Amino acid sequence: MTKLIHTREVPHALEVEREGQRDATQGFEPKGSYGFIRYLEHGVPSSLVRWHYHEEYELHLIVASSGKVFVGDYIGQFEPGHLVLTGPRVPHNWVSMDAPQQGVKLRDMVIQFAHAPLAVLLDAIPEVKTILPLLQRSLHGIEFFGVSDAAMQRFIRIRDGSGLARFIEFLTLLDELARSNQYQLLSTVAMQSSDDDASMARVSSAIGFIVENYSSQFSMKELAQQLDMPERMFSRFFRSATGNSFTDFVNRLRVNRACQLLMETERYVTNICYDAGFNNVANFNRRFLELKGMTPKQFRQQAQGRFGA
Repeated sequence: MTKLIHTREVPHALEVEREGQRDATQGFEPKGSYGFIRYLEHGVPSSLVRWHYHEEYELHLIVASSGKVFVGDYIGQFEPGHLVLTGPRVPHNWVSMDAPQQGVKLRDMVIQFAHAPLAVLLDAIPEVKTILPLLQRSLHGIEFFGVSDAAMQRFIRIRDGSGLARFIEFLTLLDELARSNQYQLLSTVAMQSSDDDASMARVSSAIGFIVENYSSQFSMKELAQQLDMPERMFSRFFRSATGNSFTDFVNRLRVNRACQLLMETERYVTNICYDAGFNNVANFNRRFLELKGMTPKQFRQQAQGRFGA
C-alpha cells in the first residue's frame, strides 16, 4: 500500500529564468548585441541573486564578497576567484554573507551559452570534441581551482570582444577548463565515460533502473542475475561506469533525493528517510553524515539560506 504524505511547501520556490526576464538593466547584454555567447555581470543586491535554473550552460566567476554557494544539492563556501560551470537546468545561487550596507557594484561575471550550437560544432569538427567530457561533468556543477586569474582575463576579453575573436576566446577558455584536473564536482553522482561493449551496455541499463527505482529495495545480486552477469563482473563494470561501488552509488542517489526533499518541502526527516529509499533512520543519518558532513536537520537549516535575503 502506498502511503500518502501531505506536505507544506517552503515559502520560496525554485524559479526558471526565462528569456523575457533578461534585460540590460539587470546586467545582461542587450538583445541583438550578442550571438551564441551571452555575457552578464551584476553586483549585490540584485534580483538575479535567487534560487533558479535555466536552459543554458553558465560559467560563473565571483570577483567580490564571500558567502554560501548552492548548486543542486551542494552547499559550500565562495570567495573572490570562485569559478563554477553549471550545466542546463542545474539549480544554483550565490548568497553573499559579508556585503557592505551600500552593496557591491560588481560581484559576478557570467558567461551563458546554449547546447544546440555546440552540439552541431561537436559533430562537425573533431578537434572540438575535447570539451565534451567537460560539458557532461557540468551537469553536476564543477568548481575549478587555480585558474581564476587566467579565466578572468578571458572573461574580460569575451566581454569586450565581438565576432570571431570573441568566439575564439570562448573556445580557448573551455579548452583550458577541459584540460584542467584541478576541479571538484558539486552535485549528484559523477558519471564516467565507459566502453561501448555488451557488458557495459547491460550495466548502463542497470544504472537506468537504479535511477528510476532507487526508492525501492533491491540488491546488486538481483540486478546482476537479471542482466545474466556474474556478480563480481557486474560489480567491476559498475564501478568502471560510475566511479562508485554499487552500494555507494545507490546511497548517493538516495541521499541526493533526501537533500531535494529537505530543501523543497517541510516533510519530517523520518518520512524523508523512507521516501528516499532507506529502510531505517539510523542508517539514513549515518550515510547522510558520511556524504554531506552534517545531519539532515543541519542540512535543512543551512539550505534555507539558498534563497538569499
